[in-house]
Amino acid sequence: MHELAAADRIDILVLVDNVTDFLSSSPAAEVEGELSRFWRRGTRLAGHSLCCAAHGFSCAVTAWSGKSSQTLLFDAGPEGAVLRTNVTRLGFDMGSVGAVFLSHGHWDHAGGMIDAIQMVRGGDERRTVPTYMHPGMYRTRALKAPDGSMRPFEDVPRAGTLEQHGAQVHHATEPQLILDDLFYISGEIPRVTSFEAGMPGQYRRTEDDTGWEPDPLLMDERFVAVRVKGKGVFVLTACSHAGVVNVLTHARACFAGEPLLGVIGGFHLAGATEPLIPQTVAGMGGFGLKIIAPAHCTGWRAVGALAAEFGDAVMPSAVGKTYRL
Repeated sequence: MHELAAADRIDILVLVDNVTDFLSSSPAAEVEGELSRFWRRGTRLAGHSLCCAAHGFSCAVTAWSGKSSQTLLFDAGPEGAVLRTNVTRLGFDMGSVGAVFLSHGHWDHAGGMIDAIQMVRGGDERRTVPTYMHPGMYRTRALKAPDGSMRPFEDVPRAGTLEQHGAQVHHATEPQLILDDLFYISGEIPRVTSFEAGMPGQYRRTEDDTGWEPDPLLMDERFVAVRVKGKGVFVLTACSHAGVVNVLTHARACFAGEPLLGVIGGFHLAGATEPLIPQTVAGMGGFGLKIIAPAHCTGWRAVGALAAEFGDAVMPSAVGKTYRL
């Protein structure tokens, strides 16, 4: 199961993220910002040219092997309008996407799923889009307020709904290799650290839909890994509700003997989880990462702490940024 093919190179294009930032420099020439992409494409700089930031995450990952390539859409952001706008303004060809992966059952990653499937199909009613989901992500979720009331989230689109729009849904709780074995989808992530406790205060509807039950661990969350020839394994994590140290620990175990090249995604170290920043930064130091690209729900305090510890290895994500590895 772990015979992940090695890509000659990969590109990661950020389609949706919490921030837009085309002015900050990057320590690596292999990272292109939104503005550089505009210049290269001959786009005139104007307000109607710029990408939109939104609370959520989506990226397109393209892996090359020889003269062929495969592209995976990793999450779809909080709503279709934002995804459509950014895809159009970045000039990204959604028709090149070979499959869609939803990392876990939260609206800020799933709200654009139907639009994503439609864009990939491009009006071709005969085309179906392989879509990879954990079967446990569909139940209604909520945060418990201090007064005991529940504040529900928007549900993830159900498999039947996605299939009506052209998805071919694959459910799994175990690891999967997809798209010419260039992409590894993890199974459920073991929780081994003492300090990463998930999302305390989250609840979900019971199986019989009669009440609520605690759901802090979000066991439906999974990560994606890509092997880059001569460099190591790169990890994509969406929100790291499992804890980014748990994510990286499991990735290292899945590919024992190989270096971890880097990680991109939300590390969920904002708000109530900010006290975990020192332990998380210390824990990440044990992986020898060359690239750390905090995104989405990481939070500015955690980004600052990571930059202070790891220097130029930290290259924060932003809408429209491309990582070439």
